[in-house]
Amino acid sequence: MQSHSLDVDVHIVLNDICFSAAHVDDLFPFFMRHAKQIFPVLDCKDDLRKISDLRIPPNWYPEARARRRKIIFHSGPTNSGKTYHAIQKYLSAASGAYCGPLKLLAHEIFEKSNTAGVPCDLVTGEERVTVKPDGKQAAHVACTVEMCSVITPYEVAVIDEIQMIKDPARGWAWTRALLGLCAEELHLCGESAAIDLVTELLYTTGEEVEVRSYNRLTPISVLDHALESLDNLRPGDCIVCFSKNDIYSVSRQIEIRGLESAVIYGSLPPGTKLAQAKKFNDPNDPCKILVATDAIGMGLNLSIRRIIFYSLLKPSINEKGEKEIEPITTSQALQIAGRAGRFSSRFKEGEVTTMNREDLNLLKEILNRPVEPIRAAGLHPTAEQIEMFAYHLPDTTLSNLIDIFVDFSQVDGQYFVCNMDDFKFSAELIQHIPLSLRVRYVFCTAPINKKQPFVCSSLLQFARQFSRNEPLTFAWLRRYIKWPLLPPKNIKDLMDLEAIHDVLDLYLWLSYRFMDMFPDASLIRDLQKELDGIIQEGVHNITKLIKISETHKLLHLESLPAGSQSRLSGTLKSQARRTRGTKTLGNKAAEPPSLEAGQKSLASRLVQQGLLTPDLLRQLEREWLTQQSEHGEQRTDSGASAKATRRKKKEPGSE
Repeated sequence: MQSHSLDVDVHIVLNDICFSAAHVDDLFPFFMRHAKQIFPVLDCKDDLRKISDLRIPPNWYPEARARRRKIIFHSGPTNSGKTYHAIQKYLSAASGAYCGPLKLLAHEIFEKSNTAGVPCDLVTGEERVTVKPDGKQAAHVACTVEMCSVITPYEVAVIDEIQMIKDPARGWAWTRALLGLCAEELHLCGESAAIDLVTELLYTTGEEVEVRSYNRLTPISVLDHALESLDNLRPGDCIVCFSKNDIYSVSRQIEIRGLESAVIYGSLPPGTKLAQAKKFNDPNDPCKILVATDAIGMGLNLSIRRIIFYSLLKPSINEKGEKEIEPITTSQALQIAGRAGRFSSRFKEGEVTTMNREDLNLLKEILNRPVEPIRAAGLHPTAEQIEMFAYHLPDTTLSNLIDIFVDFSQVDGQYFVCNMDDFKFSAELIQHIPLSLRVRYVFCTAPINKKQPFVCSSLLQFARQFSRNEPLTFAWLRRYIKWPLLPPKNIKDLMDLEAIHDVLDLYLWLSYRFMDMFPDASLIRDLQKELDGIIQEGVHNITKLIKISETHKLLHLESLPAGSQSRLSGTLKSQARRTRGTKTLGNKAAEPPSLEAGQKSLASRLVQQGLLTPDLLRQLEREWLTQQSEHGEQRTDSGASAKATRRKKKEPGSE
């Protein structure tokens, strides 16, 4: 009652309540007034529920619903010819679209189609290639699934790897293609686990699914003995690892034995992957061993005799965004194992085994399990829906708009809302930069690896330049990435070059959305090809880079003894133990190798890990010195201490 900050009308009601002239319920209207200021959602809940209603997704695609599509599901394991039959239909059609999960696959169909005399365009997030001299669109297009058109009519459309409709991050793209492609015939290629879900989804559109099943063209067998030692490697072997650390360690050990190996992992540029695949496939090349991650699971044609699982444990992110480490799934194991003994390779029979004897029974168990049917398909809010949310909640950040949308969204039982963590990460990263909502949304959908500090800071820098209406020119980008770049001298240099390649990819991706602000796409593409060549040279000499990195303590490889790895695998197999948080084995396996504690100063380690930049470090130093000077003016006895500190900072070798 003594407060002066309350409104007069609240004071009056409180006074009346104190003298029993009013009831406490009379405060409710004032509470609601306050609540609506804090939670503006309360004023427009019904409208927000309507906007975020994601039920009946087939109704979003009226062009597709206007025609009666023939749906054919080509079901089978890897190397069964299912995609081949779908592509033959695509090539023989008057018009067609191929929708694949990777740029490499889109490139492969693009080249195959044009080689066969069927003019075909290429459309990926970062690239557009039109084959007709007049620049008009060809009747056929090969694209990544996110880039497919749902308004262009086709005679035949092919959706590859349809089982990825369940992917927690990208599944929405397969759902959109399945429900929205305007094709007289829609050919789906993938695992049998997706048949029931696809049938149910298309039942709601009144379309029937014809299933054509295929068997593997070449036999594949699980061996009764593990490799146990790299001394037992044979030409045509592929060792599959699930971390870069293992890739580096195994490559180094192979090199010590006088053998040459090719290396393929996810963050390598497509050109480098193809060059390494060509090197491994060439019977006249001395390189007979391949060391790879599960990046070989799709998109590369490889002549592999035997797949060897170095480990069966793979770090992953669960639905809650937590890091886990668990044995690989049956679907993953089959996809990787199926790369051995392919019909088109020189090895007509495939073999699969493990590095450690104790893992072999677990591998057999995983491969013999039935693949679990896929239960739901992914969905994703559109830019229009988020704009309508922003209209009702004008002062809410984009990241919070996404959270509210997901909370309010309603989906049918056969669908789920895809994980939006990467989108929210980008939204929070550029939140302070003044951009329109539509532009901000586009920047946030740009595909970036948030584990790469340089790529993240580049997105920030691109957005800042955009907000100033300053075009990002070829000359500007050359200065930004400090071109020309030198061949890598160690593994850290190689990882830095891979990050720069991703930044050029980001530029190209944005150049097709904002052509005026990113005007030099063709020049950047030439630059990227040159960088790809530098990275190829580095990967070709990767064992030398690993050796140099170990010598200078830039790389710390801890190769577990075979027995320890097996015991670890056995423990995880029996208990299916999940490790979450920042200090998990999954984190250790997934992150780039770091320096041993105590090898360098805290500042150096923070800079290397991307938590600090050199500029920020210098700024912190200046601010700290300024504070010391101010303290010196206030207390005479601290002046000497501040000068001593500054002298110490200037000593050689100091961080």
